[in-house]
Amino acid sequence: MRVGVPSEIKQGEHRVGLTPSAVREYVANGHSVLVQAGAGQGAGYADEAYVKAGAAIAPDADAVFAGAEMIVKVKEPQKVEWEKLTDRHILFTYLHLAPDPAQTEGLLASGCAAIAYETVTDATGGLPLLAPMSEVAGRIAVFSAAETLLKHNGGMGLLLCGVPGVPPARVAVLGGGVVGTNAARMAAGLGAEVVVLERSIPRMRQLDDLFQGRILTRYSSLDSVEDEILKADVVIGAVLTAGAAAPTLVKREHLKRMKPGSVLVDVSIDQGGCFETSKPTTHADPTYTVDGVVHYCVANMPGAAPRTSSDALGHATLPFGLALANHGLDALKTNPHLAKGLNVLKGQLTHPAVAQALGKPSVDPYGVWG
Repeated sequence: MRVGVPSEIKQGEHRVGLTPSAVREYVANGHSVLVQAGAGQGAGYADEAYVKAGAAIAPDADAVFAGAEMIVKVKEPQKVEWEKLTDRHILFTYLHLAPDPAQTEGLLASGCAAIAYETVTDATGGLPLLAPMSEVAGRIAVFSAAETLLKHNGGMGLLLCGVPGVPPARVAVLGGGVVGTNAARMAAGLGAEVVVLERSIPRMRQLDDLFQGRILTRYSSLDSVEDEILKADVVIGAVLTAGAAAPTLVKREHLKRMKPGSVLVDVSIDQGGCFETSKPTTHADPTYTVDGVVHYCVANMPGAAPRTSSDALGHATLPFGLALANHGLDALKTNPHLAKGLNVLKGQLTHPAVAQALGKPSVDPYGVWG
């Protein structure tokens, strides 16, 4: 198969869909890879490294889309990209369609097969292609919160870790999944007081064993969420329903009762955000303030560490990408976990949670295949 890797064009995005190491694997499996000139530069990979791995270098995105059958990206396609897609393309990338009707309509109109990293599953019910970026985002969320708490960044002027005789910040983490666990680990490691709110009692037991009493866990209810966000200096939103819009846990009415200069970090922003007042921001302009509470809602937090993120994402996506390159869409018929990643096929939505979030019908992809 002809595999294409265009440069990422979303603002502040420096990751790359395939690293040179991954390209070498595709080439070793008999595929040709076309990489846009400069696509890996932001992650520290020169064009020469891709050529050495066996790729050809294309002068621009038009050449990549025209010459490839499968497009491997990181972020969701922008308008100028989805307009290049046709019914002969397989798109393999993060999509996050639930809060993005414009992109959804663009992909439906293209006729392509769009497979979303964030809805591919594994045998345990996990999300193996979302997990590595969730790990990065959870850790970056704490660094970003610590910076935002400083007075010159709009925060209350509090040092996250405190000093002897002065207590540290209190960090409330909403959700105990991959993002929440990594956020809790970093916050606790930096010396903050940490509480994780979670609905799964077995997961809370796991967290209790993992942290050996270093953090607190609370069952997530309307009462406990309200109680903790009013106590918190930092609130990290880390909730996820695969494919669907994120639930709203913090309302506008809460903000006036929160500590002035406290910080909300919404890691769920790709799925619409879990704070009522969230709106996507960028690394260039990451924060804004509502009712005295500073919001950090960067939609591609892992993009701040493109070398680490590209490597971690590449390791996770490689076996699935190779399966698609080796077998085309037939790979989805034999792998139900990869099939869960299919969101769009031949102008129709195929993921029920995505379709429900957008108020559209979904179809069984096996019926579309015939």
